[in-house]
Amino acid sequence: MFEIDFLPVGNSNGDAICVQYSVPGGVLVHVVDGAYKDVGDKIVAHIQTHYGSSYFINHMVLSHADDDHATGLVEVMKKMKVQNLWMNRPWLYAAETLQHFHGRYTLQGLINKMRELHPYLVELEDLAAKQGTIVHEVFQGATIGNFTVLAPSRARYVRLVPDLEKTPQRMTTADSAGNFLLEALRKARNKLLETWDIETLSNSPDPTSASNETSVVQLGELDGQRILLTADVGPEGLNEAADYAALLGKLKIPNMVQVPHHGSRRNVTPNVLDRWLGGKVASGVTCGSAICSVGDGQPEYPRGQISNAFLRRGYPVYVTRGSTIMHHSGSSRGWPSSTPVPFQAEVDDKAAPGVAA
Repeated sequence: MFEIDFLPVGNSNGDAICVQYSVPGGVLVHVVDGAYKDVGDKIVAHIQTHYGSSYFINHMVLSHADDDHATGLVEVMKKMKVQNLWMNRPWLYAAETLQHFHGRYTLQGLINKMRELHPYLVELEDLAAKQGTIVHEVFQGATIGNFTVLAPSRARYVRLVPDLEKTPQRMTTADSAGNFLLEALRKARNKLLETWDIETLSNSPDPTSASNETSVVQLGELDGQRILLTADVGPEGLNEAADYAALLGKLKIPNMVQVPHHGSRRNVTPNVLDRWLGGKVASGVTCGSAICSVGDGQPEYPRGQISNAFLRRGYPVYVTRGSTIMHHSGSSRGWPSSTPVPFQAEVDDKAAPGVAA
């Protein structure tokens, strides 16, 4: 048996996922992300209340270094035993990226600056050392219990490090003029009409952030089901993950998929969804389920183009927004059922200036 619980994350968007599943000889607890600081206590309470007060965390995974995924895990580590912590720390790759930064940085200076800009990663590192937690890099090919890491590859992660928001200003910029032009061309919000056969989601969206593209993509194989956890990854990472899954013979439609980045339009395309979920199906056909973590104060998420795109491929989207969403085999623990997002005939085209896509 297994259960995957997407916890509510408060007013802002974020991810906090608790997983428990049976293995020969016992049960493993696997936590992915912790949203903001105040959600950390909710994770601890959820595990102790619903999994058992004697449980500890076998594997805790930080998908990427953004605050809305990382800071809650600090609180979890202060209150629970964690055997294995999986996270990527950009300063470990400073020697490979030094040439991209201003010449005034020495190697140690760059390491120090990267650590200064990621205080919660440093705190996680320190807490791990104090309690004897093993800290692992988390790159393509790693095995975390019954989960396989499909992305990021180490090479792609290192390539993205100089463009992270929380690293020093990069000296060699990639098409900054093009990015400026894209920003200048943003329009006020318009509406588009969609039908089941007419899809307006772009195959060439504005790029998501470099940090999002470093997100860990995990494929779980639990009780005969395939579970795809995507965090905030974008199209590049999803394609890399699909390539690796195909290499392993595991590129098969999942039973449950996490909607990337709370349902932002920058993180999936029709083409990448077709790779992972298959093409469009007839209205009313269900192939699996999609779960989207959304904050209470974020009514615009998931974007209509995104929920429609998943639904067309047989994956109705269920949204947390103040409630725990559970995917499971075996007992449901009495969690209330939820209603998926309905098909939307009218969707937003471009976000208004200053509003995330």
